[in-house]
Amino acid sequence: MIVQLRAVSKSFGDRLAVDALSLDVPAGICFGLLGPNGAGKTTTLRMIYGVTRPNSGAIQVFGLDISRNPRAVRARLGVTLQQNVLIEALTPEENLRVFGRYHLLREPELSRRIGEVIDFLELGSHAKMPVRQLSGGFQRRLAIALSLMNRPELLILDEPTTGLDPAVRLALWSRIRELRAAGTTVLVTTHYMDEAQRLCDRVAIVLAGKVVEEGPPADLIAAHLAPEAVELDCSPDEEAALLAGDSPSLRRLRVGNRVTFYLDNAAPLIEQIRRQDRGRHRPLVVRPTNLEDIFLALTGTSLEAGL
Repeated sequence: MIVQLRAVSKSFGDRLAVDALSLDVPAGICFGLLGPNGAGKTTTLRMIYGVTRPNSGAIQVFGLDISRNPRAVRARLGVTLQQNVLIEALTPEENLRVFGRYHLLREPELSRRIGEVIDFLELGSHAKMPVRQLSGGFQRRLAIALSLMNRPELLILDEPTTGLDPAVRLALWSRIRELRAAGTTVLVTTHYMDEAQRLCDRVAIVLAGKVVEEGPPADLIAAHLAPEAVELDCSPDEEAALLAGDSPSLRRLRVGNRVTFYLDNAAPLIEQIRRQDRGRHRPLVVRPTNLEDIFLALTGTSLEAGL
């Protein structure tokens, strides 16, 4: 295992941020740490890369105790924080040069590595512009480029695409897949469930500092919900009428006036809704069940069994 946590806890005053959390991250995969705000994800990452010390428990990275070997661990990992940490008066090329020297890179290897990460993150067109003049997307690319300067064996990405437009997100996903394919282990937190489902080989869903479920996204979906989902705006009375009809027992999730039904075959329910609507043709969304459904089901929004 690249990362092992055993019964790790961390408190800030009276607030328990991480509660006896245990976690294993195998080598060579993309592992997602998912949870609502305040679940303890960022605190967990900070303990893994040695910035925050746990109150109790043990953390090993590359088989080393992070509390005893922080320098040896940090030399082999890269970290992209939620907020970009860049020298805005310098260019991307100059930022990379400064960061490379932190990792004791010397010429000609330093210049060679700068060129490699600039090409990899497609920063060449803006490499000599002051960082303050770059768009948010290019600044995010640069932040990730900095974390790659030392060719990390473990790349930690804390909310890497928050606030980026869809095109930049897709470009960064492609680069993360390339890194994983080349053997880099990636540990990522994200609020985007589609991002986690597309990128991650395994995910752990964290609530109140504890792991409540873990596994490959497809396995979690199969274990908790039926494969097809039907979404529609539906009052409680209309929902009760549907459940009292000839439909099979359904599981459903209500958020406000929006109800999602989960079932093995959506066709009978759609037919029943059309009969009940009597020609109204209300909008429906029929789709595969996804990781966001599982996330909502496991982090506080109630799932109820149908009659």
